[in-house]
Amino acid sequence: MSHPAVTDSTCLIGLERIQRLDILPQVFSPVMIPFAVQAEVGITTTWLTVLTVKNRAVVAALNTQIDNGEAEAIALALEIGNVFAILDDLTARRVATQLGLKVIGTIGVLLRAKQQGIISEIRPLLIALDQADFRVSVALVHRALEIAGEL
Repeated sequence: MSHPAVTDSTCLIGLERIQRLDILPQVFSPVMIPFAVQAEVGITTTWLTVLTVKNRAVVAALNTQIDNGEAEAIALALEIGNVFAILDDLTARRVATQLGLKVIGTIGVLLRAKQQGIISEIRPLLIALDQADFRVSVALVHRALEIAGEL
């Protein structure tokens, strides 16, 4: 069963760099982004829904701590409710968690894809992300490989 998600630009950019953007709509459906993220990434697909954030005051408050794409993604997730917020920035993840959102990152998306049988291994994708200058800590890579049973 697929769950809805709102993502910021980081996951989209990372998966696009390694030509595996196809994974995201297989793990989450629908996948939604705010207009600020659309402006950052410029990706247009049939499975990506672009929505307007209604509560600009929330965005303004969040902008004091995080960038506009992340702020709009969090605000949109709050407005929709019961969705995953796909965020990689540590500050954005902390803020979203404090606001009661279910948070997952790009590596978490890959782990879910493996658990759901969408991909057979995460190691090649982690290597590809690293080669594409997608920054992931060594500790997180190690933990992800451990969870995936690929150590």
